[in-house]
Amino acid sequence: MRFSVMSIFALALALAPAAAYAQPPAQPPAGQQPPAGQQPPAGQTAAPAPIKIGFTSPAGMLLVQVKSDQTAVFEEMMGKIIGGLGTSSDAQVKSQAGAWKYYKAAEPAGGNTMYVVIIDPAAPNTEYQFLEVLNKTLTDDQKKDTAATTAMYTKYAAAIASMNKLNLTPMGK
Repeated sequence: MRFSVMSIFALALALAPAAAYAQPPAQPPAGQQPPAGQQPPAGQTAAPAPIKIGFTSPAGMLLVQVKSDQTAVFEEMMGKIIGGLGTSSDAQVKSQAGAWKYYKAAEPAGGNTMYVVIIDPAAPNTEYQFLEVLNKTLTDDQKKDTAATTAMYTKYAAAIASMNKLNLTPMGK
C-alpha cells in the first residue's frame, strides 16, 4: 500500500510542473484559491501546501528501507537533495543545508537495505519529504523538462520500500 501511495504521489508531483507550464493562468472565482502552480491575483495570498513530512522536535530521523537492488538510486537521490539544498533559491530549503546527514546500515532490514536520515536541526513548519525538497532544489529549466523530472521522480519513489519518521529531542550528553 505504501509503495503504491508513494508511486502515485511521485507521479502527481512529477506532473505538477508540466501542468503549471502547459496551462495559461486562469483567474479563480472570488474567494477561491488559484489552481496549483499559479500565482494568486494581486492582493490575495495562496494558502501554503500542507506539510507531508515535518518534525515537531529539534531533530528528526527517517528510517528508510530501500529495495536492495535500488541502493544506488536512493544514494543518487540523496546526493541531489543534499547537494541542492545550499544552492536552492527557496530560502527555507537553503536553510536546511548542513542539517541533512544519511547513513547506510550494515544490517539488512528484511530483504531491504536500511538507511537512516538524520536532520539536525529540524525546523518547524518545514517540508522534509524527499521529492518535495528535491523539487525545490531544481532550476526552472529542469522543472520545464517534464519528461526527465517525471522519470527521475518515478525512479526515486520506486526505490523506497517503506519509511518511518521519528521526532527526536536531545536529552543530554
